[in-house]
Amino acid sequence: MALGRNKVRIPELIFPIYLRPKSSDILAFHQIFTFKEYDMNFGMTPNFIIDAGANIGLSAVFFSNKFPNATLVAIEPEKNNFDALRKNTENYPNVLLEKKALSNQDNLFFDVIDKGYGNWGFVTENKNIKGNTKIVDTVQTITIDAIMATYNLEYLDLLKIDIEGAEKILFESNYEIWLPKTKCLLIELHDGITKGSSQSFFKAISKYDFSYFNRGENLLFINNAI
Repeated sequence: MALGRNKVRIPELIFPIYLRPKSSDILAFHQIFTFKEYDMNFGMTPNFIIDAGANIGLSAVFFSNKFPNATLVAIEPEKNNFDALRKNTENYPNVLLEKKALSNQDNLFFDVIDKGYGNWGFVTENKNIKGNTKIVDTVQTITIDAIMATYNLEYLDLLKIDIEGAEKILFESNYEIWLPKTKCLLIELHDGITKGSSQSFFKAISKYDFSYFNRGENLLFINNAI
């Protein structure tokens, strides 16, 4: 199997998926397809989804099968994960890929850092930060405002964020346009990786009228004002 991937078929998916053996891919698979942590009631059928921290594409595949008419932008910064993401989504023309890091400013350069959390735990940090010894890649940043402008979106239906602590920077500033226009936000917070991530997020979202639900490691926020 190319790149050490194992083909997996499950009845609920149109196409097979590919997992790397002896990796965090297996844990991610069970979270999404065994424990169904993303199988939630969003209160609507999304037409546009952003999957930030798409990893190898399992969440993108799940959402594409659940919402086959939705356009999905999958963002993943790490090169090997991105290759696996491209393989897993190659049969889904509705999935558009961005090898970038989601942040609060466009066109900066971030380092992709291996801090030992496995294939699903690569961290992105501004290149100006010193002392990183396991830099595996460098990528440009992209913002949610830029994605919404590119696709001429008035509202964002579903935003899934799992970006290994980079949510701290994302919610520190420049969220005032896109956050109140987001109908559903699904997020995993990582204070264990980046101190202050939860504080940054809750400070921002508390300014708006969102209801909150919990599912596994994920928090779901539904915008009551839209």
